[in-house]
Amino acid sequence: MRVLVTGAGAGVGKATSALLAARGHEVIATARDLGTLDDLDVAGRLHLDVTDAMSIGAVRRELGWVDALVNNAAISFDGPIEHVPMEHVEQMFETNVFGPVRMIQAFVPGMRERHSGVVVNVSSVAGRVARPLDGYYSATKHALEAISEALHVELAHFGVRVVIVEPGFIAPGMKVYGPAPAPAAYDELESQLAQVASKMQGGARPGPDVVAKVIADAIDNDDGPLRRRVGDDANLILSARSTLGDAEFETAMREVAGLTW
Repeated sequence: MRVLVTGAGAGVGKATSALLAARGHEVIATARDLGTLDDLDVAGRLHLDVTDAMSIGAVRRELGWVDALVNNAAISFDGPIEHVPMEHVEQMFETNVFGPVRMIQAFVPGMRERHSGVVVNVSSVAGRVARPLDGYYSATKHALEAISEALHVELAHFGVRVVIVEPGFIAPGMKVYGPAPAPAAYDELESQLAQVASKMQGGARPGPDVVAKVIADAIDNDDGPLRRRVGDDANLILSARSTLGDAEFETAMREVAGLTW
């Protein structure tokens, strides 16, 4: 199976590319910085900027078709909603939302015509639950979840599968940028949130290999749900979100995280 992976230069993308190649797939690993792919033993390594239609067009012309598309490339700029510069908000949407859409529009028509294929969109717990000081990243992942749901129904008719992978908040590897120092009024919230991730996982950090296995299994096996959670924190948060009302969920998360803000 020919699999194209975006954002393969580090973290989840690199681990996914390596695992799929080890399972015998023809993996095309892509990244904006081609040098980050040098250590990957895969069938192909290509420069790709998902924010650039010309870059995507060049990859589309070179490959022609793929059996599976893994939309993994993403970035984040942290900070309060009132403070993150609009240019950073726009960059997140260009990479995290419009990037996957561009890739889908480039490669899904071929899948539809062949009546086979799978699109794996790497979302996040943040795609279902917005985290303070991470609201714009959450917004991009909420958008990706909505697009994926619609795409799932549209493409199932043609025998093409869609899978949404939802890692917990602390799966490493994505590029996270901090804007200029936020107003001091948010210092205490930032300090408390810095401790939340370790509390959610009991001090254990799930590595990118865990996420990669879920992605690879979704590609290799036709059966399974639309959404795949990854990590103890993902299970905890999303299970609570699906059973509790807004006020009850907020209270529960505050208690679990020890958030007094």
